[in-house]
Amino acid sequence: MTPSIGRRCLAELLGTFTLVVLGPGAIMVAERTHAFGHSGVSLAFGLAVTLAIAAFGHVSGAHINPAVTIALASARRFRSLDVAPYVVAQCAGAILASLICGWVLGPVAGYGATIPNLSVGRAFIVEMGYSALLGFVIIALSSDDRAPTALASVLIGATVFAGALVTGPLTGGSFNPARSLGPAVMSGQWTAHWLYWIAPIAGMLGSMHLYEFLRPASVMDAIPAATQDGSQLPVEGYGPATDSRWSVSP
Repeated sequence: MTPSIGRRCLAELLGTFTLVVLGPGAIMVAERTHAFGHSGVSLAFGLAVTLAIAAFGHVSGAHINPAVTIALASARRFRSLDVAPYVVAQCAGAILASLICGWVLGPVAGYGATIPNLSVGRAFIVEMGYSALLGFVIIALSSDDRAPTALASVLIGATVFAGALVTGPLTGGSFNPARSLGPAVMSGQWTAHWLYWIAPIAGMLGSMHLYEFLRPASVMDAIPAATQDGSQLPVEGYGPATDSRWSVSP
């Protein structure tokens, strides 16, 4: 039985809160204490995603990312009517996390805000390109019964870690509009903020539709015709609350 929309949205809020507390929160801790560097921050992002999947994947699908939710709905892997509540919950969780981080640590490191260190055009391509790779991994693990599902949380977390490690110095390594929104609200740094919404959404939309085109048929394709409008699709997730697969992203 699928949990109610209220319970799923609460899980999305808590999952996104976890991501922002441990991801941008790590940037703030590193700035204040100098306890670790960029590699440690990147690891924190990857582990945050892995933990969010483990904790909330069986409840809401652990999207924790508006771009993931929108792209899954576009690919008819998520109910379109649930997109807006999920996105609102994700953004609320991110803002709350940034608020708590600021209360604990003070306004250091711009709350972990994402600001391009490249030209806007190059930063857009970096964010869109890696978001596309992340989206490809997510839909492969969340919609194909032949994927290595037992390792899904680790594989998605590793993808986020790699992205943060490589692209963090260039764009902040967001791939997630909510992750960028929380620190922007608290720091007031809105430089090219639109980029951190449009690029991840565009990248994930493209990659998820590409995967649907490329992948061979599987038992997951046997969705009743009555669900093809997306209104009755199951929640993407694993665990006792659902019989299908979950998806996640930073």
